Order: sequence, then C-alpha cells, then structure tokens
Amino acid sequence: MSHYQSIDSEVLRTFVAIADQGGFTRAGEVVNRTQSAVSMQMKRLEEDILQRQLFERDGRQVRLTAEGQVLLGYARRILKLHSEVFNTLREPQMVGVVRIGTPDDYAMRFLPGILSRFAQAYPLIQVEVHCESSKQLLLRQDLDLTIVTREPGHEIGQMLRHERFVWAEAQGHCPHEQNPIPLAMFNSDCFCRIWACHALEAMQKDYRVAYTSPSLAAIMAVVSAGLAVTAQLQSLITPDLRILGEAEGLPQLPMASVMLLRNSSTQSPMTECLAEYIAEGFKL
Repeated sequence: MSHYQSIDSEVLRTFVAIADQGGFTRAGEVVNRTQSAVSMQMKRLEEDILQRQLFERDGRQVRLTAEGQVLLGYARRILKLHSEVFNTLREPQMVGVVRIGTPDDYAMRFLPGILSRFAQAYPLIQVEVHCESSKQLLLRQDLDLTIVTREPGHEIGQMLRHERFVWAEAQGHCPHEQNPIPLAMFNSDCFCRIWACHALEAMQKDYRVAYTSPSLAAIMAVVSAGLAVTAQLQSLITPDLRILGEAEGLPQLPMASVMLLRNSSTQSPMTECLAEYIAEGFKL
C-alpha cells in the first residue's frame, strides 16, 4: 500500500487564503502569520509534499497554476469537512431545527447570504423559513426568531436595520404620470402598503392598487414591466428600476425599522447563533 504525506489543515488554510487574497502578504494577515512563514509553508507544500508548482509569481502578485486550481477545489472541500467535524463533535447541541419568520422581501434580499454562511458553519442545523407579513408574524407564537418591520418609535426586539421606504418604477416607463397612479403592493395587511396609501391620501393624490401579491418577486415583475409603481425598502430596488420622489410629485415615505424578535420560551445555543448571523447579515 502506497504511503503519502499528509497535508496539515493549517497549510491548506494558508493556501486558500493566498488564492483568495492574491498574495502571500495579505494572506498572512488573514491567517495571522508573517509573510516569511507563509512562504516557508508554501515552499514545503510545493517542493516536499506535492512536488508540483502551485503558483505563478508576478512580483508581489501570485496566480494559481493548473495544479494549484485543482488543489484549491480539494482544499475548500477538506476545510469544510474539517469545520463540520469540529462543529458536530465539539458542539453536539448545534443539531436540530430553528424556525424563523420573515416577510418575503427580506427572505429574497438578505436570507440567501445569511443562510449560506450559517449552513457552512453548522451543516446539521435545519432551518425552517416561514414567509408572511409582519402583522401576521407578530401574531405567531411558534417561531424561534422573527424578522419584522416596525415604524420608528414602535420598535420591539433587536434593531437590525434602519432604512427609508422609496417609490420606484421601471426605467423608461412613467406609470407615476397616470391618473390614478397604478400601484403594485403587498397584500392589505402590509405596513408598507398602509404607509404608501396614507401618504398619497394626505397629498390628495389619486391612486389605485392595481396589483397585489404576497411575493416580492411577483411585485417586482409587474413593476419591471412598466405596469405600476411600488414602494419598497431602498435596498430592495434593483438596477432596472428608478427611485421616484418629490420631483415626480410623490410624497416622501417614512423610515422603517427592521427588528429581530426572539421567542423566550424556545431560546437555545442554536437560535442565538442564527440570530448573530442574521444581525451580521443585515449590516451588509
């Protein structure tokens, strides 16, 4: 049976850092090693362990060779498995189910990145996502974590984000010039819809709710087709839309507070860990 040298996980971690950072010095900062220590690690990996050239050097910049690209794929998989082993055996309580509730718009905009990072760190935790309006979510008692929209001055729980609602329509279309203005909004119990309608009424602006859906994707499809105006958090506005305001005769909309609520009766290390990932994800 052939005997092969093993590759230490710290060496692989340094190798991945070099690939990600594009240089030994920056990689050293990531893994907390000096540039010379990083160079020695990679010299041993190339010359003694694998006997393959992994890097093409161009001054301070380095690029992976074809062999380096092959190793990078394996290195990422090995480090992921290494992390899973430690998370499972050292933290056996991090196994189970966490139920979170969120409006559909946050599920589309923020959750993909949050859950991707969380799954990499804690692969044995199952996450159930329940998408409903903030009003409906506030009535539920069966969720571990709940993300809701609140008016300033009515915040409850942990502040995740403070952001303005804005009007938007498709580039190259002008549905805001129609009378009454056609709106595409969430269903009737959505805070955003209520605020938008009240703002138009206070301005004595005629409008009609032409399209409704509980799905942000459906609303944005209608708006992108130039059929209606919508009001959403500014961070949800995609490049194919343009933001409208007083110059187009529309009223300013209020700021919104995005809050995270914890169910005190179901708190656990799992739920608190996911709460930390959610809080960090909403900062991005």
